[in-house]
Amino acid sequence: MKSKINLFVTAMILFSAITLVSCKKENSTQTPVANDQEVLTMSEENTNADAEYDDIAEIGLSAGADMEAAPNMGSEVTGSAAGGGLGIRPDLFEDLKFKIGPCTTFEVSNDSTFPKTLTINYGDGCVCRDGKFRKGIVVMHFSAPIRQTGAVLTITLKDYYVNRAHIEGKKVITNLTENGVHKYAILVDDGKVTWPNGRGFKYEGAKVVTQLSGMDTRTVRDDVYSIEGRNKTSYANGNVVVKNTETALIKPVACAWIVKGLLKIRINDRTIYINFGNGDCDNKAILKWANGEKEITLP
Repeated sequence: MKSKINLFVTAMILFSAITLVSCKKENSTQTPVANDQEVLTMSEENTNADAEYDDIAEIGLSAGADMEAAPNMGSEVTGSAAGGGLGIRPDLFEDLKFKIGPCTTFEVSNDSTFPKTLTINYGDGCVCRDGKFRKGIVVMHFSAPIRQTGAVLTITLKDYYVNRAHIEGKKVITNLTENGVHKYAILVDDGKVTWPNGRGFKYEGAKVVTQLSGMDTRTVRDDVYSIEGRNKTSYANGNVVVKNTETALIKPVACAWIVKGLLKIRINDRTIYINFGNGDCDNKAILKWANGEKEITLP
């Protein structure tokens, strides 16, 4: 049976990757968006910070799959990677550590049964494999093996920074799989992103990721997922951005980007849409607003 964890992660990672915001000087009161250029500029600035919430979940789900696989492999982790009885398949653990970066340490409580807690500590920080600088602590609590229906993964952040942006909040992922259809609910609670200059936003969101095809094969590359949900970004000056899927976003595992679907963004008194296309695998999408449209490049 193939692992569905990384497949699901791949599917969900881009829903939050497009953040379109409008922000004037922080000491101003709420006003309508000033112009189209301001919307475009601020959307690009905030994309990477918003996407970090999904990156955190990807690491947690990958670790959960590793821990679940360990009892079936009859192997143990040795050396400093053991983390007090981590019980992770050595090959998968090394893959995860390679992905995260060279400066992390791992600790697991209750290594023989669930529930258990995994703590990933970046210490004073390092540049990770994706080129981003991270520091702080990520705590992941698993109520049960993550591939088990009803399992809940709760992720909390402690003094966690990415490229100098302070990222806060809690992420809860619930396995809703039934009848062979893999399905997850994802909730971000008390999210907050703050830059060194003090500007930032509060973030909350909920979405559901459902597998559409590929359930009956052993290969992973034929799997396709749909993503539906809503999130809200609130700025200190009163600006509010609400995003929701007008039509489900479609993400094949074989493609690095969402290939289809329509995302609606409400920014104070105006509405913008992102059209991800008709199914072609490319990193292009169309950003539409009242007075025009622009092709954008997806991260």
